[in-house]
Amino acid sequence: MVEITRRNITGWLEQEFWIWGGFEMQYRGIKPKILIEPLLRNDINKNTEEIQIFCFSGIPKLIIRIEEGTDNKTTLYDEQLNIINDTFSPGDININRPKDNLINKALVLSIKLTKYFNFVRVDWIVYKKEIYFEELTFTPFSGFHREINLKYNRYFGEITNLKETNNEL
Repeated sequence: MVEITRRNITGWLEQEFWIWGGFEMQYRGIKPKILIEPLLRNDINKNTEEIQIFCFSGIPKLIIRIEEGTDNKTTLYDEQLNIINDTFSPGDININRPKDNLINKALVLSIKLTKYFNFVRVDWIVYKKEIYFEELTFTPFSGFHREINLKYNRYFGEITNLKETNNEL
């Protein structure tokens, strides 16, 4: 097992992620590194619940909750935590109201993390009734997510400020 892991890690370090990971140009020229972190799963055989928050200039506009153990039970919410029924393609399933205390905590932290960016998605993992930061994603789905319908694509385009960048970092 150790040798297989070593070969995998060596292979990952030799990859040009910007091409392999979906042609995401922002990764070009970055020296690859491996970070090993604890696996946060309630059940090793099931996916962990996720919360994804799409923020525009530090303002959450879309929240996605992916139910634990599945790849397809997804619920979308607007910034007031109202369920959005018409965003994903048919076949996806809306599930329960959000766990407000976790969603609210994720929202507050996401606002702090994203205030200097025109757009970024903040990903959180729910593990043992607590949220854990996963990543900031600047090009979700490599920019090719087709399930978000035209109405929301237009809305996100309208609220994205490309003329002004906050350089206060």
